Amino acid sequence: MKVQLGRKEFLEPVPTAGGLLFEFSVRVDLSGEVPNFLGPFAQGPKDGRFIYVNSGGQAGQENTCWDRRAKLSLVSISKNIVEKVLASRSSRLETAIDGVGRDGGPVCANIKGLKWSIAAK
Repeated sequence: MKVQLGRKEFLEPVPTAGGLLFEFSVRVDLSGEVPNFLGPFAQGPKDGRFIYVNSGGQAGQENTCWDRRAKLSLVSISKNIVEKVLASRSSRLETAIDGVGRDGGPVCANIKGLKWSIAAK
């Protein structure tokens, strides 16, 4: 699995005891009522931004039968939560997903029930 960076580049994961970790920054415009996430990791239209987590062929991996992407929506992240994170240099936003789909392959499509929370760096 790799996080998509722009159109054709990928962020490599950091292996951890609990699975894989992806750590990256996005810019955010808070001038409107809802946050507008910007930068090469934020994909999609302004009112529907998301992060792609790619696997198999979609992640540039060879010799695999998988060719999938999962969308991690940023829409549920409120302006209030972003402001709290920005007010503290020792916090970040995080979420966790199960990388295995119902069919036993890599997770794909829109990830339902995604919860973003504030965590310590």
